[in-house]
Amino acid sequence: MFRKISDSAIIDGVRRQDDQTLNWLYDNYLETVRHHVLRNSGSDADVSDVFQESIIALYRQISENDLKLSTDLKGYFFGIARNIWSAQLRKKSRNTSIESDFPDEDENDSGNPVLERIVSRAFKLLSDDSQIILTLFSEGYSYQEIASKMNLKNETYARRKKYLSKESLMEFVKLDPEYKDYLGLR
Repeated sequence: MFRKISDSAIIDGVRRQDDQTLNWLYDNYLETVRHHVLRNSGSDADVSDVFQESIIALYRQISENDLKLSTDLKGYFFGIARNIWSAQLRKKSRNTSIESDFPDEDENDSGNPVLERIVSRAFKLLSDDSQIILTLFSEGYSYQEIASKMNLKNETYARRKKYLSKESLMEFVKLDPEYKDYLGLR
């Protein structure tokens, strides 16, 4: 049960969807994922979801010959799990961050066409790269996935580019004359 298996044997087992290999991964990698998720506002149900999504992501990377190890497989797997959990936390907190960027809205105001029109106009003023990165982020892609899709050098650069794109969007929103009227009506 606790025997050591080489990374290449694990990769081969995952590629073949071998039950013994998947059980070995569960027995040897789950606690690391559990510890991280529980320490970062997660529940046992979250641990299970993150672990399963991580296995699926690893399988996809292996089956598409897209796996590039720069560390041992356990560290790589933990990185996948950490990114998945971070993306889930962002989704959970997205409503909170949007509310802090814009004035408080009554429940009746949700989907306000004026605000949507302002943001849409501001979005069109962004560079193509900024539009793409914000779209990918809003669709729930991790920074690692965004970096890969946009051919950025790493996830830190993707994170920085997303931050700058969001700041640009907010500046364009604030410069919109209709936004000033919108604030005055509130």
